[in-house]
Amino acid sequence: MHVDVFIHDIAIIMLTAGIVTLLFHHFKQPVVLGYIVAGVLIGPHTPPFELIQDKHTINILAELGVVFLMFSLGLEFNLRKLASVGATAFVAALAEIILMLWVGYKIGTHFGWGTMNALFLGAMLSISSTTIIVKALDELGMKTEKFAQLIFGILIIEDILAIGMIALLSGIATTGTVNTQDILSTVGRLSLFMIVALILGLLTIPRFLAHIAKFKNNEMLLITTLGLCFAFCLMVIALDYSIALGAFMVGAIIAESKPQHLIEKLVTPIRDMFSAVFFVTIGMLFDPQVMLIYSFPIIVITIALILSKILACSVGSFVTGQSGRTSLRVGMGLAQIGEFSFIIAALGLKLNVTSKFLYPIAVAVSAVTTLLTPYLIKLADPLSRSMQRRMPKLITRLTSNYTTWVTEIYPKGDKAIIVKIIVKIVMQIIVNCTLVIAVFLAGIFVATNFDQKVINDATGSMLNEQIHRSIICGLALFISLPFLIAAYRKLKALAMILSEIWVSSEFGGKHTYTLRRIIFEFLPLIAISLIMTFVFSISHHILPDNEILAAIVIGEIILAIALWGPMVKLQSWLQIELFTVMEPKPNHD
Repeated sequence: MHVDVFIHDIAIIMLTAGIVTLLFHHFKQPVVLGYIVAGVLIGPHTPPFELIQDKHTINILAELGVVFLMFSLGLEFNLRKLASVGATAFVAALAEIILMLWVGYKIGTHFGWGTMNALFLGAMLSISSTTIIVKALDELGMKTEKFAQLIFGILIIEDILAIGMIALLSGIATTGTVNTQDILSTVGRLSLFMIVALILGLLTIPRFLAHIAKFKNNEMLLITTLGLCFAFCLMVIALDYSIALGAFMVGAIIAESKPQHLIEKLVTPIRDMFSAVFFVTIGMLFDPQVMLIYSFPIIVITIALILSKILACSVGSFVTGQSGRTSLRVGMGLAQIGEFSFIIAALGLKLNVTSKFLYPIAVAVSAVTTLLTPYLIKLADPLSRSMQRRMPKLITRLTSNYTTWVTEIYPKGDKAIIVKIIVKIVMQIIVNCTLVIAVFLAGIFVATNFDQKVINDATGSMLNEQIHRSIICGLALFISLPFLIAAYRKLKALAMILSEIWVSSEFGGKHTYTLRRIIFEFLPLIAISLIMTFVFSISHHILPDNEILAAIVIGEIILAIALWGPMVKLQSWLQIELFTVMEPKPNHD
């Protein structure tokens, strides 16, 4: 009987979604909106009777929709694409999220909805819809224009920040309070996890998938990819992070594999099916009566969202040197909410921290802004020209001079090369230090979850504890040696560049080399000492007494000197492998 009910429900969902989306396609409206309308039509709030019988199973399928939706977003993630739009994407995305969090929170508290409802409302309003924007730009034939590339970069940054926001909201919902220390701790742990997972994943998964692809068997490649996706999601759940994080991360890792384009093609039909169920389920939660009751807040939120997003993204783009026309086009292209807003709204309901009326409000605002998106994008150029004609000449001249000035202050020629080298070195230092921290945190996990009988033994417990800590600490330091040596070498290279910049020949005279050498010899040692001081401070659970720790550190230093060559070769090999994986892949489809 259960199978019959399931088939009945799937048939109703798919048939209704197919018919409605066909109509939406005919009228050139976003397909996503069609799915939501289909959900409204078959939902429990639409008379005369309820068509879906097994809501629990449908909700599970909707969760799979979230997984595949986030996995597909990860497959579209590209570090090189992100680097090409640089500061503009980061500043605009950050400005948008901060302003929308504040606007949403203020609107929620103004209507007396409570702190958690207001906080989740702000989060829902802060992330624009990748699906809707890409679809709208594609239909308008604008995907290759400069402003569109900036929008794609902002969307990537938003996706990353949204993943962090989901993790933070989960923590806040659990504790019920907003604590700055907890937020910083959560962000730190999340950043650490993402960096380590990306590095380890990039060193293993793309190579494995490239090997699978050699068999020329699409079924084998698809099943392997899905297995990796769900295994990664399972690991993330075990670490108390959102399943959306796991799906996005593994998608981003697989995006760097050679068969990425083929995988994307194979996964797309599965994603379309389950994401359709997800959006239909959203529509089923939509209560028209709630929309009527909360019609005024919906109008206020919609207007505030459009105006605030246009303002934040336009200003964020302009301050980084983009022209007024490009900035306005970016702002008007991002003035909507979509899939991430629904995921955040569903999270609030799942954790029982938000009221039921918030979900229909999010759906209603999304529907209105989705319909307006193509028109706002097309309106950007006429509005820009109109504003330019009406703007006082002094303001026009000032904005033009500012754009020129910002463009000119960006490093050029040799300076640009030096800046690029410094940024690359700093990123490598951060990555290596992150790996060291990850090794010690793994040591803490082992120390607290393994061999507790030895530590708690009544006979000689203190001695056993010191031995246990010494072994864990020594192993953690030994495993960290390649990364510490790499960090030291990169710090020395950075210090050499900085010494050349800081100590000129005119300033140093005959002592120029001596002064420079003092900098590039001592600065790396001081930096490594500070790094290890921080590492030891967060891993005091596995550190033995100071005398033993000092002996271990001295022993590890001697070991590092003795194994310097092999350690450098190992780290260089890992770095080469990582860069090789991240090279642009040709499309063989």
